[in-house]
Amino acid sequence: MVSRRFRRRLASAMTQEKPTVWVGKSGVSEGLIEEVSKQLDARRAVKVKVQRSLLARYTVREVATIVAEKTGAELIEVRGRTFVLYRRKRSARGLRKA
Repeated sequence: MVSRRFRRRLASAMTQEKPTVWVGKSGVSEGLIEEVSKQLDARRAVKVKVQRSLLARYTVREVATIVAEKTGAELIEVRGRTFVLYRRKRSARGLRKA
């Protein structure tokens, strides 16, 4: 769990960033989860944009919650059709070989 202060600072910093992942009409797929997880490993925070075609079935908050749960990330902010996820860097000790 991140602090309220960190959450505000990260949300503020991410407003200048462009989204790096887009969720299209296919919704939350395994490929999307893998890509978000890979980007979280690389940068710890990722900005995701939901395309309008998906909003007929889900709200942005629902999509954000699903992606956050499946990636083990924390939802920082939902603003319009975009949301920000954060995941602490995984330690080498915490990773297992498959």
